Amino acid sequence: MNLNKVTVDDINVAGKKVLVRCDFNVPLKDGVITNDNRITAALPTIQKLINDGGKVILCSHLGKPKNGPEAKFSLAPVAVRLSELLGKEVVFADDDTVVGDNAKKAVAEMKDGDVVLLQNTRFRKEETKNLEPFSSELASLAEVFVMDAFGSAHRAHCSTAGVTDHIKDTAVGYLMQKEINYLGNAVETPVRPFVAILGGAKVADKLNVISNLLEKCDTLIIGGGMAYTFLKAKGYEVGTSLVDDTKIDYCKEMIKKAEDLGKQLLLPIDTTITKDFPDPIDAPIEVTVVDSNKIPADMMGLDIGTKTAELYADAVKSAKTVVWNGPMGVFENPILAKGTIAVAQSLADTDATTIIGGGDSAAAVIQLGFADKMSHISTGGGASLEYLEGKVLPGIAVIADKK
Repeated sequence: MNLNKVTVDDINVAGKKVLVRCDFNVPLKDGVITNDNRITAALPTIQKLINDGGKVILCSHLGKPKNGPEAKFSLAPVAVRLSELLGKEVVFADDDTVVGDNAKKAVAEMKDGDVVLLQNTRFRKEETKNLEPFSSELASLAEVFVMDAFGSAHRAHCSTAGVTDHIKDTAVGYLMQKEINYLGNAVETPVRPFVAILGGAKVADKLNVISNLLEKCDTLIIGGGMAYTFLKAKGYEVGTSLVDDTKIDYCKEMIKKAEDLGKQLLLPIDTTITKDFPDPIDAPIEVTVVDSNKIPADMMGLDIGTKTAELYADAVKSAKTVVWNGPMGVFENPILAKGTIAVAQSLADTDATTIIGGGDSAAAVIQLGFADKMSHISTGGGASLEYLEGKVLPGIAVIADKK
């Protein structure tokens, strides 16, 4: 996998119109942005293109508008926040067709260093199907395309891939470059020992990830709800714990694959059990910790136990590269967050390169206050998972390789 892509540092955009695909899919409540992390993450690339004298045209999707344009999914609040953060006016081209009269006029009037934000790309039906004429309309606005939305890189949409059929000058932004450097290189050319930690609820979501990582890593650690399917595959009683009975044979195969490859596959040796799933999710509950082969038939496991947390922390200590995707238990509940906290703490304490693969694990690490201790927290849940599966992401594949 050649991950050596042309970056914004390799191109000269002075006087050129640059279309930048960002990830401005921010959470909104009553039209107010409740978390602007994704906007601030895009600033270095935008600032670089402004400083180089480019005419910067930004595009992104927001939410999942079902039937074309919906006011609640407008990017108008993003334009306002961007203007504040950049300290200069960001012109919002409000067209329901995304590329309409407002966009064309705004772009025609741009001076070097100006910034225009287009309306939500998903206001066009063609976007998610990667269909014309939307790709060529988007492309008609610019001479250079910069991809900086890793969270959407696993989707071949008009604004992430289709535009490159019409714009030949392409590059990745700083955010994409960082994701490729950390995630891509961790999986393809890791500094060893390489430890991968997989959690989360379902084995089904991680089938290809488990198989691919077993080939790449030295130690694979399994936690979260999916561990119980593995424990059942070993012949243990797992009580009322979450189990995917259709995946038991798969788990047996993976246990055998680890043995055949000489890889260490670590499963929970003890587990935190309770009678019923907490309702609401953060409600106080009574728990006990039992060995993994001693779960009573009427109890369910909802977190790794204390001995397992120590075992997993030990495995991390000697690592040089650690990738973590998925929590160790129901981390939304303070009593059932202990396993996830212990793993996060072990990653915080190590000198290894630590990479958090988006989604719930990123949320957990940020929520629990460990964010600044990690080498890299991925901005894409689905995208980072597909990366760890060894898939080629369309939004990366379309960008020119360095000569």
